[in-house]
Amino acid sequence: MATTPVPVKRSASAPASVPDVWRSLRTEMDRLFDRFSTGFGMMPFPSFAFEPSFISAPAVDITEDASSYKLSAELPGLTEKDIQVSLSDDRLTVKGEKRREKEEEDKGYHLTERTYGEFRRSFILPDGVNSDDITAEFANGVLTLTLPKIQAAMPKKIEVKAAA
Repeated sequence: MATTPVPVKRSASAPASVPDVWRSLRTEMDRLFDRFSTGFGMMPFPSFAFEPSFISAPAVDITEDASSYKLSAELPGLTEKDIQVSLSDDRLTVKGEKRREKEEEDKGYHLTERTYGEFRRSFILPDGVNSDDITAEFANGVLTLTLPKIQAAMPKKIEVKAAA
């Protein structure tokens, strides 16, 4: 199984972006209308007036062992060229874009049920992470970030001796 490294970019501290509340509200309202309409055996309401320009944030698993933290993000349909990983102060950000080729049809209509667009997900690094040695690999649609712990943050085993 081949893995492809993804570069981790360092940038100056920037203000945290405010989530797009209107986009979130629109998505939730569309879901509610779809649930409502399918409950009565109707087709979901089409959304012709608005074409989404985003995809939802990827699912992420976070694990920890004695020497590092690992973040695994599911990014199906993307390549390592579509993904950017950046580190600013103690904020690790994964962002990407899923693109679509333009399709046209002469007659009737065409319905695409795939989601395309941008996503961004940020994480605050825990204390004790060696930010200089963070690595990112992408294989089989999964981005794996390894955040090694600094030596002082690793647990130290203390031997228990029998008293004399």
